[in-house]
Amino acid sequence: MGYSVTRQAIYSSGHPARGSGLVNPFGVIKSSDGGRTWQQLGLQGESDFHLLASGYDSATLYVYNTRPNSRMSVPGLYYSRNDGANWQRASAQGIGEAPTALAVHPSDHRLVAVATGAGLYLSRDAGQRFRAVVEGEQVVSVTFSLDGSSLWFGSYGDAAKLSRLDLKTREITPLGVPELDEDAIAYLAQNPVQPKEWATATFKRDVYLSKDAGTTWSAIAKAGQTLE
Repeated sequence: MGYSVTRQAIYSSGHPARGSGLVNPFGVIKSSDGGRTWQQLGLQGESDFHLLASGYDSATLYVYNTRPNSRMSVPGLYYSRNDGANWQRASAQGIGEAPTALAVHPSDHRLVAVATGAGLYLSRDAGQRFRAVVEGEQVVSVTFSLDGSSLWFGSYGDAAKLSRLDLKTREITPLGVPELDEDAIAYLAQNPVQPKEWATATFKRDVYLSKDAGTTWSAIAKAGQTLE
């Protein structure tokens, strides 16, 4: 299942719950009222995009498609600037293997990052060509800060790591990581109202909150269960 939030809307792709009345898979859907109602954007019964990302302000959608459908003739990376009415294929040169995570710059629709089992890659031309930022390391999560100045990413080697790339200086800064037991950071999100507040979720469904921009973390859920 893919899921991404912008300033004005929520986008999702995946499989519907029983009784929802939606076709399985439901393609791409959009909510403009915080998830109360949903609009179908196409590809119902055709595609479930596990990797779906959107620009927080640009609302440009990127997906990684694993099989052809009626709007995407071959597998690969695609983007849309009109809510999925039209999709443009990106050649994604420079990536050695299929992405495991995907992120889009909040305002510059041409700036996109992908994580793979071999590293982290950045494109400044809408996914046509990628350049390695980190190589020889399994990168499992990636997101841009909402002010567009940095790229945060989680990786895993001997242990879980969290890092921040300054997009101007290209300097990579190691950040604090919660104590994880054979686990890694699967998802990252920043609070748009309190910019120093970040949340992470792990593959084992533990959730942590930082109020100091990733220096320290507090657990707020374990194995999917909220802590009191």
